[in-house]
Amino acid sequence: MTHKKDERGNNNPIKLVGIIISYSPSLILKSSRSFLRFKRKAKKAGRIFRKELLKQGFNKKTAGELTNIYLKGSHLIKPMIKKF
Repeated sequence: MTHKKDERGNNNPIKLVGIIISYSPSLILKSSRSFLRFKRKAKKAGRIFRKELLKQGFNKKTAGELTNIYLKGSHLIKPMIKKF
């Protein structure tokens, strides 16, 4: 009796892990780059937001507090760490 090879290829878990590990450095690099770009844009948006609040007549303390609340949405790592 001859064994036909699965059309999808070998389902060897070791091979799958090897493939995942080989792509890990590029995935980590791309993810890190995207994360840093996101944080940079959020910081810039926070500066613009604070500047506009001051322009509208808010005092520095209130503008700072509102800016911190505005920027809480850009803190991605803290909520993930709290879950572990």
